[in-house]
Formats: sequence, C-alpha cells, structure tokens
Amino acid sequence: MKLTILGCYAATPRTITNPTAQVLEIRNRMFLIDCGEGTQVQLRKNKLKFSKINHIFISHLHGDHFYGLVGLISTFMLLNRQTDLHVYGPKGIKEIVLLQLRYSNSYTGYNLFFHELTATVSEVVYEDEKVVVKTIPLKHRIYTNGFLFQEKIGDRKLNVDAVQEYQIETCYFQKIKNGSDITLDDGTVISNSILTFDPIKPKSYAFCSDTMYHESIIPIIQGCDVLYHETTFLETEADKAEKTMHSTAKQAAMIANKAKVSQLILGHYSTRYANIECFKQEAELIFPNVILADDGKIFEFE
Repeated sequence: MKLTILGCYAATPRTITNPTAQVLEIRNRMFLIDCGEGTQVQLRKNKLKFSKINHIFISHLHGDHFYGLVGLISTFMLLNRQTDLHVYGPKGIKEIVLLQLRYSNSYTGYNLFFHELTATVSEVVYEDEKVVVKTIPLKHRIYTNGFLFQEKIGDRKLNVDAVQEYQIETCYFQKIKNGSDITLDDGTVISNSILTFDPIKPKSYAFCSDTMYHESIIPIIQGCDVLYHETTFLETEADKAEKTMHSTAKQAAMIANKAKVSQLILGHYSTRYANIECFKQEAELIFPNVILADDGKIFEFE
C-alpha cells in the first residue's frame, strides 16, 4: 500500500503548497482522492501515470478539493484516453463538470461515469475482487464524505515443501490456495493448514478530510492500518475549528486513539502556521504514532 501526497494544505494554493489531492496505490489499483487545483501538475512532478487512474473520489464540493477535476478530465481527452473514468462525489458534481465542458465546447473521447453520493450513512461505493471502498460520513459545512479503502483477504499461501512432499499435482494448487483440503489416491486427507500458510493480513486506509471532531466515524474506521485525518488548526484555535467545522491536531489524535488505528497521518493544515511540526507535537501528546503529510511525500506501508 503506497500513498503519494500531491497536496495537503487548506484553502488556497500557494507557490510552496498545494490544496488537497493524493494517490493511493493498493493491490495494483491507483485511486485519486480529491483533486484540488494543480493536481495534474503534481501528478507529473511525482511521475505518476495518468493512464492508471480510473477512479477518482471527491470528498466534498469546496473548491480546494475539486477545482482541478475538470482540467484533469480535459487533459485525459488531450492524451487520447480510451479507458472508462469513474468519478465518485456529492450530488451536483456531474452538473458542475458537464456544464464546464459544455460551455467550453469540450468533450471526452472516453466514457465518463459519475457516481453521485447522497447517503448519510456509510455505504459501499466501489468493489472488485481485491478492494472495497466505503464512504465515511463526515461533519462539515456542506455534505462531505471520507473514504475507507480496504483490501480483501487474499488467497492462502502455498507451502511449496508440503505440496512437494505429498506429490500434489499443480492442477490442485488454486483449490488449495482457496482453502480446500486434499484427498490423496489412498484416501488420506491432507489438511489445508498443512499445505498452506495464512494469507497476508489485508491493509486498510481511511481518508477523513474535511470534518470537525466527529466520534460517529469511529466504528467505521475502527482498527484500520492508516488514518489520514484533517488538522486545520491547533488547539489554541479550537474556537476557529468549531466555527468553520474543522479539527485540531489534538482532536485528530483523539479520534485515532479511540478508533485504535495503527498510524495517524495529519494534513490539511491552515497556512497561518509557519511550521507544521507543531501539529505533530500536539497530536503526539494523545496518540504516539503520528506522521505529517506534506506535498510530494510518499508513504509505503508494508
């Protein structure tokens, strides 16, 4: 599981910081999460292949989270994209994007699908044989969702020494990896636990931006491997966080602690702060495993 931060600052883009966008690579899938201004430039800087992005998840319709979307969609057209593109986001995103394309006399040479979200409870919005994505209803000034990306449990791992010892033919290997026992020609049943090892523990990643402190998300993200949680303000500006429906570093750490996640990534910093290290220092008083997002940072989770 690999996470590339394209942008992680609040409000407006600057010459040294970018608004929210990140790419999650999990089980050979590449998901774009939010698409603030400058996202396609950041994709190029980080040498990420445009063609591998088939699914884009937009948390909410504040500009610093989706103003780069129509530009990226248009660039896909200029690159002669043929693969379908799916966009998941709040109701209204289809109208906004198609209006811009229509009045600029633009078009896409590929199929563009919009999956508009309106539910106020967690729901599955994407699923294939390896990954499932669920919404995390957040509490912000407008309708907002985070997203929980979960690997599905993979096949069991073949114990090569054991299958050779029992002279089991290769045609049975997939059946064994699926969990089946094997009966030999003499009627002996070989337990699957002898022939395989447990599959690798599936990983999970929760993206939560933007939101005020909201404990109702805890059951959804309980025990996840990595939580990205917004921290626009420090606790000294808790009144501003409450007024704008954002979170402080302390509050993000409290969520991580109560949800018993393994790792907390902080992001969506207000640009009023000269040094983002202060966010880490505040959060670590509550939750020990804190790392800071920053533009261009790459995290690999084994």
